[in-house]
Amino acid sequence: MSERKELTPEEKAKPYAKYYYLPSAPPAAHHAEMMADLKPLDPAKADLIQNVNDLLSPGYTQGENGYCVLPDGSGYVALRHPMPGATPEMIDWWFAWHALEDLRYKIWYPEMHIAARLDPEDRAKVLDPARPMPLKFQGLTHHVVEDIGGGVLNAVDISFLTPEDFGFDMDRFRPPYAEALAAANVVARGVDESQDAPGLPVAFVHLVRRTDDGIEVRNRFWVGYHIVDKKPVLKLPPGVAIPEEAVRGLFLHDVQEFANLARMLPELYREMEGKIA
Repeated sequence: MSERKELTPEEKAKPYAKYYYLPSAPPAAHHAEMMADLKPLDPAKADLIQNVNDLLSPGYTQGENGYCVLPDGSGYVALRHPMPGATPEMIDWWFAWHALEDLRYKIWYPEMHIAARLDPEDRAKVLDPARPMPLKFQGLTHHVVEDIGGGVLNAVDISFLTPEDFGFDMDRFRPPYAEALAAANVVARGVDESQDAPGLPVAFVHLVRRTDDGIEVRNRFWVGYHIVDKKPVLKLPPGVAIPEEAVRGLFLHDVQEFANLARMLPELYREMEGKIA
């Protein structure tokens, strides 16, 4: 894991800088149990991206937590994150709020998150008070720099999609099985690679459901896929497979990232009064 970098004087003056200095949050109990003897998931239990609407059914799937390489060479990562005290509205706010400046992104995972920015046009949309909160990230692209888990800094373009554009059945996309969604096509490149380099394609969903004490966020990553015209498309060259260690690293990254967010979000949201700027 990387070391935390020193904050600038301007960053230290921000009211949320205190979160940067918190120790890493403990993982959820079921993740800690898995990590004691971490092994790949049976690929037959994975939730295929072609069946994304299965996530709108009651209960859980066999592929709720774990990672593996699928027969088509793509990678699969899944985690269920309990977030006591949080609400779907907080998730919408978080994904709108955190890309406006580097520190907001850094506090999510201080050792691994380096920078975040928006293009001017997208930034204006986030700051538009008339724009609904989900549309302050859905339809926009976050440009971030992070270590995804391999010890190498990546420049990552995260292009968020609406539920409909990701391919969800909008007749089924409703409470109690879908309360909020952050879903995207991702391209990850080394920080020294050209923007013209193809990069690593990933499609992900963070699907939110209410629980008795807050919410749960059900994450799925399909490494090697993008959503194109509402349909999943495998973008890997023929014969290429994602290395197992890469999806394992992404699994471990997500465990810590969302453990940190689960601890921080309710208090941060109250302190920021749900405001963006």
